[in-house]
Amino acid sequence: MSTHGIKDVTFGLVDANGKLLTSDAGVGTNGIYLVDGDAKGATTATVSGLEAEGTVAYANDEAKRVSNGQAQPQVALEFLDIDFDELQKLKGYIQDAANGGWTRQLPKPHVAMLLHFRSYTNIDMYEGFANGQLIETGSSHATDNNAETDANTALTYQALTPADNTIFNGEPYKIWMSQDAGFDKAKMLAEVFGGYSATTGSSTTGSTTGGTTPGK
Repeated sequence: MSTHGIKDVTFGLVDANGKLLTSDAGVGTNGIYLVDGDAKGATTATVSGLEAEGTVAYANDEAKRVSNGQAQPQVALEFLDIDFDELQKLKGYIQDAANGGWTRQLPKPHVAMLLHFRSYTNIDMYEGFANGQLIETGSSHATDNNAETDANTALTYQALTPADNTIFNGEPYKIWMSQDAGFDKAKMLAEVFGGYSATTGSSTTGSTTGGTTPGK
């Protein structure tokens, strides 16, 4: 289905059982971080790997069967900007309390993500990933001259099978349209973000610059 724009991107950290992490262990407010605020927000989110061509098997000189492998979704993300501290937590970096700065720590955290966009007729649509890893493969810097040289934040999200295999029918990806019969935004958020509700946990001590209402 044809779409336009990107309304917002929301992240959450979940544990090995797919349950939302809150307070200092999580991100944002009540465990989720909607990337928004002064000069912050998503510019692109390109999803790939939802399906691959099947492998055709032949018999009696005819194509008799097609075998289909598992989905391997990835999302190429670009942000005008994103909160620094929240991004480090989503990537799995830890802060050096003694000397300052952040370093990578393995294993990387389980990250859930929800993309929000619209159809050409302005119906809200969503793509959800209940488990995955967020990767920043590099950074780019160039000199300013008579024009400022900006470098937006470029990230890759690698989707995995949900840690809780009772959701998404065990698939790494789910899509919603708000006009569908039975659509319930609160249930969608709870499914993507490991039991999230507007009153889950308590506010974190991290950034307060992000939005707090996915899909608003």
